[in-house]
Amino acid sequence: MNKLNIGIIGAGSISDLHLQAYQKLGQTVKIAAVCDLNRARAQEKADKYGASQVYEDYHQLLADPSIDAVSICTWNNTHAEISIAALKAGKHVLVEKPLCRTVEEALNVQQAVRDSGKVLQVGFVRRYDANAQLVKKFVENGEFGDIYYAKASCIRRLGNPGGWFADKERSGGGPLIDIGVHVIDICWYLMGRPKVVSVTGNTYKKLGNRGNVKNLSFYKAADYDASQNSVEDMANALVRFDNGASLMVDVSFTLHAKQDETVVKLFGDKGGLELEPALALVSEKHDTILNITPQTDQKGLNVTAAFQNEIRCFIESCTTGVEPISPVEDGVELMKILCGIYESAETGREVRYE
Repeated sequence: MNKLNIGIIGAGSISDLHLQAYQKLGQTVKIAAVCDLNRARAQEKADKYGASQVYEDYHQLLADPSIDAVSICTWNNTHAEISIAALKAGKHVLVEKPLCRTVEEALNVQQAVRDSGKVLQVGFVRRYDANAQLVKKFVENGEFGDIYYAKASCIRRLGNPGGWFADKERSGGGPLIDIGVHVIDICWYLMGRPKVVSVTGNTYKKLGNRGNVKNLSFYKAADYDASQNSVEDMANALVRFDNGASLMVDVSFTLHAKQDETVVKLFGDKGGLELEPALALVSEKHDTILNITPQTDQKGLNVTAAFQNEIRCFIESCTTGVEPISPVEDGVELMKILCGIYESAETGREVRYE
């Protein structure tokens, strides 16, 4: 079997997780090219992972007929543009979350996928975690019954990365679109991907990026600047679906909270589950409530392994044509939720989708 030639567009920190995963699939793929606006950074990654071609302009990479597929690891404001260009160039696409910044952009990407006949997989990496796939089997076999409520939290007390993450023009927003998308998506996915019908949300910008805080370190983007920040500190929302189910979510880059916290909980009429902070199932047997702890290697998210599974599934979709676990249609629906929250927060009104 011929190896798939892979191009990486965007050589920031997230690209390493893609590159490492591709490298481990060396029998089926070849990392052929790396592209970044910063040529030195692209060259560094190319040297590290054995890519023979380095580009500063993604159009040049896409013009290379030997490239079969690309991972897009760029700023959010370029996701739609580059995805559409790649699809038109005949490449399969794995695009980092979020799919883009607006519903309009999402619909344009979806149309490009349909026109091209190529694979586009959205980087909802939590779906590919072993525990998420384990729980999915329980859900599909009716262990929890009708899942009617979910709660998702991703709270950082100090964790605004600054740089492009804190620039609304490039990022599209703050913690909601950066980290909130992950926990919203995994809840929605496990709930059976019901259609969103309404969103009520709030955003707050009270604390800034708190670059003044000492004695507590946090991740900072390569272009971190403590004086710049145009995104929200935190957001919360209630999302309602067409099957009557609802999702509550709150997320933050910075908040006067005691500690960081990630929570993913779902509740059905036959049982419940917690995916984060640690895997747990809740059931009722013989008039007795049972808290069940599945015996697994990891109690929470294994990021590296999840990325490995994500890349493996992407390659499988490229070579067999099987639909990705996270197709473009799901990216569109998530953008409806995210943009609905921002719109509701701005207008002070519920946003409804007919």
